[in-house]
Amino acid sequence: MDPMITAVGGSSGVGKTTWIREQIAQVQKRVLYFCPSADTMPIDGTWIADEFGDLVEIITLEEESRLRTMGPDTVAYIELGFHLDLQATAPVLDRYQCDRVAIVPEGSSGSPWHEWGNPVIAVPRPELTTAPSEIFRGVLTGEILDPASLEIFWYELTEGAYGTVTRAKGIFELVDGQSILGDFTRDEVKKDFQPLNRSPWLEGRPDRFSGLEVVGETLDKSAISLTLQEFCLGDNAIAYYQQQLKENLEIPEVALS
Repeated sequence: MDPMITAVGGSSGVGKTTWIREQIAQVQKRVLYFCPSADTMPIDGTWIADEFGDLVEIITLEEESRLRTMGPDTVAYIELGFHLDLQATAPVLDRYQCDRVAIVPEGSSGSPWHEWGNPVIAVPRPELTTAPSEIFRGVLTGEILDPASLEIFWYELTEGAYGTVTRAKGIFELVDGQSILGDFTRDEVKKDFQPLNRSPWLEGRPDRFSGLEVVGETLDKSAISLTLQEFCLGDNAIAYYQQQLKENLEIPEVALS
């Protein structure tokens, strides 16, 4: 019996990661998650791993061969970035004899994803652009923001201050030790954040991934980067806020050494 591997593709913001999360929640097996284009920006993989804990393992490009040595107690999901050339991915996917699931907006037709997928799953989303012109990616690992500054930045970003944004997602570390996920799609009303299932980070700069990915047109990438740098806290501010938080929580210093 061949290992169960499912490749999932679709346009930006259509709900590929959401669909994968729904499948993982139903399986009773160990899960490998692989996104070929996200090694330096594993936002979706981090979100999935934090949500499902030990059930899911994220694999990198260097570990791709593990997909060919999976046991019967494991399933795998390969999430394809919307910007990947489908013809170029075909030889790789053929090696795994995997199912190809295309996630498409309800009522849409004729896209490359419709031709590629079998099955094609329609979801209640507006028709989304299949070829955004630009992508901004910024790794924020080790950086901490205060919630007010992040709210200002996120509002400006999603309201067009840095160009026409069709999709934005990011993982951010806050001064209270919490990690949150920001997830914005242009045609959805929801623009808020949700907490991730991570232990609070209360000592120094976080040694875990955080970052931002923005998709859109005429993006002012330098302004996005500069604003983020301005809003990230310095060492003294981080130390001050963390000390205040530990005192409020009555955490003894020895417990963190």
